[in-house]
Amino acid sequence: MRDSPFLEAMTRVPDLLAAHLLLAASALILGLVISLPLAIWSARRPAVARVALGFASLVQTIPSLALLALFYPLLLFLSGMVGGGIPALGFLPSLLALTLYALLPILRNGVTGLTGLDPAIIEAADGVGMTAWQKLRLVEAPLVAPVLMAGIRTAAVWTIGAATLSTTVGQPSLGDMIFAGLQTQNWALVLAGCLSAAALALAVDALLGVIEHGIAARKRVRAFVAAGVLLVGVLVALAPALPRSDETITVGAKGFGEQYILARLIGHRLERAGYHVQYREGLGSAVVFGALKSGAIDVYVDYSGTIWTNEMKRSDIPARPAMVAAIGAWTQKTSGVRLLGALGFENAYAFAMRGDDAKAKGIASLDDLVSAAPRLKLGSDLEFLERPEWAAIKRAYPLNFAAANAYNPTFMYRALESGQADVISAFSSDGRIAAQHLTVLSDPRGAIPGYDAILMVAPGRAKDAKLIAALQRLVGRIPVDAMRAANYRVDRDDNKDSPDAAARWLEKQVGF
Repeated sequence: MRDSPFLEAMTRVPDLLAAHLLLAASALILGLVISLPLAIWSARRPAVARVALGFASLVQTIPSLALLALFYPLLLFLSGMVGGGIPALGFLPSLLALTLYALLPILRNGVTGLTGLDPAIIEAADGVGMTAWQKLRLVEAPLVAPVLMAGIRTAAVWTIGAATLSTTVGQPSLGDMIFAGLQTQNWALVLAGCLSAAALALAVDALLGVIEHGIAARKRVRAFVAAGVLLVGVLVALAPALPRSDETITVGAKGFGEQYILARLIGHRLERAGYHVQYREGLGSAVVFGALKSGAIDVYVDYSGTIWTNEMKRSDIPARPAMVAAIGAWTQKTSGVRLLGALGFENAYAFAMRGDDAKAKGIASLDDLVSAAPRLKLGSDLEFLERPEWAAIKRAYPLNFAAANAYNPTFMYRALESGQADVISAFSSDGRIAAQHLTVLSDPRGAIPGYDAILMVAPGRAKDAKLIAALQRLVGRIPVDAMRAANYRVDRDDNKDSPDAAARWLEKQVGF
């Protein structure tokens, strides 16, 4: 039964479900703490209501993914202002973003309920001499509770759904499975993640519904039992966060198949060395190096060209060994990050076309592509068109395509195969280049920098001799052919491997 991809995917659910529930519950509670007094104040002061509801509505117009990403530079700036210590990735930015999302339904329902009360009831309460606190506690709160609970239920479902996006800022959640499944076309993983998130949202909504009905029908026992079940669920979710007796290493990864494989390869070596390993996968290029510098992750694999252009802001292109050496010196000096070395293969950007199409059009190099580009459609990954490498390529080759569309890397190859794109910004270590008989265009002007896969360790782990010894054996041991084959085992359409299985296959190929 464990051979079923879906059942195998479900084995990842418990820990991620606990992290997901803990994050969503924290955001909902913080949202309640902010919204409830604000709703009371807003009901008493129309000017406050206009400002508060206007702000909460404005937040809802910001895409949730963008809101999560915006907290990264904001927290990074605040951390710099106070001398460090404020995490810009992981739980904190996720908590803040989800809390903001939870405000509107609670606030709006609270204000609507309070302002919609029959004035005669309030006058009666005043008439018997109730204080403001007694009036709120004994009259207004019971009458508004059903309307308010409806808002809380809506906020809970929204928060649980949006929490899947916290994966992008390094917070473990059920989104880890969804994003990883999308990148590797592992639909069992996507289905397991989606079903688990939906089941959690429905369960929480049902329990909040029981509380709502218990309050409305004045059946306190029913409401307390449902609240108790919710509380027990949150307490159980806290268990994985308790301190472990063994040492835990967090392995980071960006959001594509090769990164997932390398993360598992690193994880396996560390587990053999006696470490407990956890993963933070699906991190964007813009945040993963920051996560390493801050210690949010302990180790990951990046690519020399990415660090060279994005982090060091360099536009010259030295030889690959010189570039790796310069990066190592720069990371050590500026952040304390330790570069252990290159793994042995390069994953550079490479422009690729369908083999028969390139031959028919007589295109073999980027120089050849310049004159044909106005009649062709470019497909790229989601970040390539915004990266400095693309600007450097355009300076060297005046490429003006008829259209340029960004895709998830997996769907970028599909777009080329289906004819929706004529040229793509492929990856040189991708097994699909050979499998789909693609032609990689040469770069005669040397505009594309080297992209050696480099292994980097966080400042806090840079002197951990046991960890360094465990990882050092990876340096220079992975040839590009083996990496391509491992990538293809994950990316192919039939008989797909999980990244974990591909990592174990790769270990055998390189002799670990």
